[in-house]
Amino acid sequence: MTDHQVCILIPTLNEEDAIAEVIDEFRKMGFDDILVIDGHSRDRTCELARAAGARVIVQSGHGKGQALKEAFDLIEAEFIVMIDGDGTYLPGEVGLLLDPVLAGKADHVMGNRFGNLQEGALTRLNSAGNRLINFFFRLIYDVPLNDILTGYRAFTRPGIDRLDLTMEGFEIETEMTVDSVKKGLSITEVPITYRARTTGTKTKLNPLMDGARIIATIYRMAKTHNPLFYFGLMGSLFGAAGFLLGLYVASEWLATRTEHIPLTILTALLIIVGFQLFFMGILGDAVASMHREVLREIYRSQKKEK
Repeated sequence: MTDHQVCILIPTLNEEDAIAEVIDEFRKMGFDDILVIDGHSRDRTCELARAAGARVIVQSGHGKGQALKEAFDLIEAEFIVMIDGDGTYLPGEVGLLLDPVLAGKADHVMGNRFGNLQEGALTRLNSAGNRLINFFFRLIYDVPLNDILTGYRAFTRPGIDRLDLTMEGFEIETEMTVDSVKKGLSITEVPITYRARTTGTKTKLNPLMDGARIIATIYRMAKTHNPLFYFGLMGSLFGAAGFLLGLYVASEWLATRTEHIPLTILTALLIIVGFQLFFMGILGDAVASMHREVLREIYRSQKKEK
């Protein structure tokens, strides 16, 4: 590999115990274009990364998402490999991710950590949360991916250019995956090894708070990809609330002939809103399907021109 073909992108935050080893392994394999985008580390991460031969840039803002977006704007290489700098991923497996993009078979390759998840790499809570998030993703987007939160990925430059990334925090991996699906990018998933963190390093992910944000991101982005699910879920909630409230009003009237006029009106409103949201989902789904088909045709035309 030459440095104008592949850039190794490593986002870091207080990774002094692992970063030098990660960079050394890539350099031994012949990768010279290594960019470390640092999130204002308070340890020797930047110093050790520079000493190991990487180009180091301290991000202008905060959050992993902001760091990656800033880095993508700086990279000019034809192919980009993204890997966390905490030593949990094996640089030696980079070929598994690069082969599909180099062969033109994929625009976005994702490393599936569950392909070889080593003991102690994920806590039970994190493992359960990951599997729940992946299930939720498959349910909404109907794409058979098993690890949408992986931090080991490879991209083509055109693939990155087509993504519209807005997230500032850990939701960025989710957004990358969802937006790739929405834009019709060719996605491949390959099994990789995921190791326990290097002694002395600590995860920056809050399983509960960040997990909730990730699920909210998946649901929010479904509005334009799967409107039927997005509006249908809200419509079902409104309709169910109206139905249950209606049961209460009806039972009160049958038992005691008590009339709850305000609750009766509220019941009707809830059911009507529920039906309206459901039909909005049906109409939105038709529009989204046509939009996806147009995008696919545009992308096919662009590939043929190249």
